[in-house]
Amino acid sequence: MNTVINVLVFLASAIAMEGVAWALHKYVMHGFLWVLHEDHHRSSGRRLQKNDLFALFFAGLSFGLIYSGLYYGIQPLAAAGFGVMLYGAGYFTFHDFMFHGRVKALHFKPRGKYFKDIINAHRVHHSVATKEGALSFGFLYAPKKYATMKLR
Repeated sequence: MNTVINVLVFLASAIAMEGVAWALHKYVMHGFLWVLHEDHHRSSGRRLQKNDLFALFFAGLSFGLIYSGLYYGIQPLAAAGFGVMLYGAGYFTFHDFMFHGRVKALHFKPRGKYFKDIINAHRVHHSVATKEGALSFGFLYAPKKYATMKLR
């Protein structure tokens, strides 16, 4: 039974992170912490951006949950931390690697409707380089209104 609970917590936390990331992106990154997110929309050409501090925050959150869960023997807490880590890996793979091409040695041509839809949604988001007026704040889910043409 513990394994089932841990797997459910792991999956729920990974899925819930899209909502958490959406809200933080819309209200914090495009809100009072725009000063850290701005260089992501107006590229400075530097390898590291102030925006990368958000990734450190989520990595710290994940580490803290995993460490605390393992140290105190609270398995669901560790499972939640691993779920946050899974979301972070998906975020990095899609956002930094596939969309922004921040890993120059690796190239990925998206295939399939899912990848094309999230890339289109993120393209819509980056069409605005200001704090206000941006749309589509999610990372791994694209609402239907951002869907691309159906594949044949």
